[in-house]
Amino acid sequence: MGGFFGTVAMADCVADVFYGTDYHSHMGTRRGGMATYHAEAGTFTRSIHNLESSYFRTKFEPSLSKFEGATSGIGVISDTDAQPLIIHSHLGEFAIVTVAKINNLDALAEELLQHHNHFAELSSGKINQTELIALLLIQGKDFVDGIENVFRHIDGSCSMLLLTRQGLIAARDDWGRTPIVIGRKKGAWAVASESSCFPNLGYDTYRDLGPGEIVHIDRDGVKCLRQPSDHEQICSFLWVYYGFPTSTYLGRNVEHTRYTNGVMMAERDETENPDIVCGIPDSGVGMALGYAAGLHKPYSRAISKYTPTWPRSFTPSNQSMRSLVAKMKLIPNRDILRDKSVLFCDDSIVRGTQLRDNVKVLFEDGAKAIHMRIACPPLIYGCPFIGFTSSKSDLELITRRIIGEIEGDPHTNLERYATEGSPEQLKMIDMIRQRLGLTTLKFNRLSTMVEAIGLPKCRLCTHCFDGTGCCGKGSCK
Repeated sequence: MGGFFGTVAMADCVADVFYGTDYHSHMGTRRGGMATYHAEAGTFTRSIHNLESSYFRTKFEPSLSKFEGATSGIGVISDTDAQPLIIHSHLGEFAIVTVAKINNLDALAEELLQHHNHFAELSSGKINQTELIALLLIQGKDFVDGIENVFRHIDGSCSMLLLTRQGLIAARDDWGRTPIVIGRKKGAWAVASESSCFPNLGYDTYRDLGPGEIVHIDRDGVKCLRQPSDHEQICSFLWVYYGFPTSTYLGRNVEHTRYTNGVMMAERDETENPDIVCGIPDSGVGMALGYAAGLHKPYSRAISKYTPTWPRSFTPSNQSMRSLVAKMKLIPNRDILRDKSVLFCDDSIVRGTQLRDNVKVLFEDGAKAIHMRIACPPLIYGCPFIGFTSSKSDLELITRRIIGEIEGDPHTNLERYATEGSPEQLKMIDMIRQRLGLTTLKFNRLSTMVEAIGLPKCRLCTHCFDGTGCCGKGSCK
């Protein structure tokens, strides 16, 4: 997915840009970058590093001195292309970072090439989507016109942050798929994808950007350049999986939502007498604490994440290596598991391969029953708006593979399998349970998940669960 951070300050801002960006490391695994503007020298400085085999902090810390003296800057953790990019155009010189997914990237690139544009920032031999966004942007007569041009042309989503000589320009995706929040402290303003980066840097949350809103931020404050759109479809999966527990989106805290989700699920769970409740680290923990409270059962860490060398998930290009990483970072506690009926909570089931292997190990380590509770409904549809998994095809989803086995075609009767409590859905879930070797398996109800988040369903994108969500072109299904 990715996340970004930016600040403009009265004094040197390099430490804030460095740590603020690093606090987005849970959002992406491929590239990290920083760009700053030194007002006295009138120069931009940029650095980009590959994060696939290391961490943002370790890659950037040794070279921070080259950014010293800057009073404004931006940083990004990207799951896609190398960024920030520094652009010299008729709008002026600026650096740009994006959180985006562009489904029509090839078509847009071809159109730009036909109009005698060129691409210089290829990422792994492919078009760099941030460069494509920049080329669309500089077609405008000013920054607002250029950003609106991006919104008009892309199929997917795009939030962006620009560093100019006059300050920052932040633009949230026109349908609000991804969040942007503004923070402030004495002598500085900040803008970020995750509010969790603010407390330790001394910022207080000022406000969220609305969908499609564009703001300019300088030392004097925040000026709205484009009013928010009257539609919103923020990704509901932010509260289920992506978000860091201390983050808050649109006034709804991630940890509180997960805890509430667990309590609400537990209240209708008729599973007989599990001995303990445990969360699969990290995103299943908040839900499991709520579940334990709802069931009046003890919470116990029957499985723990080994954080000294696995603080987050890497995504090796090789599937066998990804599976090994997933296995190595989670360590079962055999003494707690032995002869216990354990109810585990997790955020979702995507492919199911990791969970299947973990269940086998947990039984081998002495568990007598394993009940799995999932924070969201079954994932039936791939996401066309943001890249929340590394899946290249909907057919990598375990649900679609099961549907293919039942129907003979993985694209058949999807609405029935997405319908809560339907015979088709119940059959699919039981086949998943058997495939994974679980004692029982229950997915959350969509209505429960939405209620736990606390926003109207019309403001949430739930496409991956029920196939509904705005197409991004002015009409909703």
